[in-house]
Amino acid sequence: MTSVSEIAPDLYRLSTYVPEANLQFNQFLLRDEQPLLVHTGMRGLFPSVKEAVARLIDPATLRWIAFSHFEADECGSLREWQTLAPKAGALCSLVGKVVSVDDVVAARPAQALDDGELISTGKYRLRFLRTPHVPHCWEAGLFFEETQGTLLCSDLFHQNGDVEPLTSADVIGRARQTLLDYEHSPLASYMPYTRQTAPTLERLAQLKPRTLATMHGSTFTGNGAQAIRDLAAVLKEILGAE
Repeated sequence: MTSVSEIAPDLYRLSTYVPEANLQFNQFLLRDEQPLLVHTGMRGLFPSVKEAVARLIDPATLRWIAFSHFEADECGSLREWQTLAPKAGALCSLVGKVVSVDDVVAARPAQALDDGELISTGKYRLRFLRTPHVPHCWEAGLFFEETQGTLLCSDLFHQNGDVEPLTSADVIGRARQTLLDYEHSPLASYMPYTRQTAPTLERLAQLKPRTLATMHGSTFTGNGAQAIRDLAAVLKEILGAE
């Protein structure tokens, strides 16, 4: 069962908890003149996520599908969504489009976005930011909804467990523990640490987001800039130590 929670005006968190992974898989629907879905979820979750979207809009009217990088929970059911919604266009980086997305999962060619490019859905504006290897993958990028100050974080701030939809409490402790757990499991090296990591995170902090919408775990509301800088310190501590 996929739950639905409004985390910012017209922005809804669609969350499915998978006990076998002890993990929530979250998509975000922006309800506007041109509805936009961030992350598709895996193909196996498509029926449940589609039902959740249908509580908010007619799924066939979906106009945009955005995601950070090429991975099953980011864009695994892109073809199913584009088949259901005949005008739905995929939004991703140029690298994502030409290396994987168009050939593997897209029913129609994706729209490649330049760094800093703006997408308007009506009342709301999303800016695309290239973030190679943050959270991971060469083609990674993130979307910032400028009107309400929401950063769509993908795997940043990843928290295990079936947690609350929205919190103003510190999420860094949870994210740190999840990263440590992964580093001592077959999922080690899930997130790289490169010379681009710290400056990329500082660029995100300078956006001063008020809401951090993460794919796995609670959405955080509050001082997003400080939370991002705290996360940068955790990543350097755990992944960047020589």
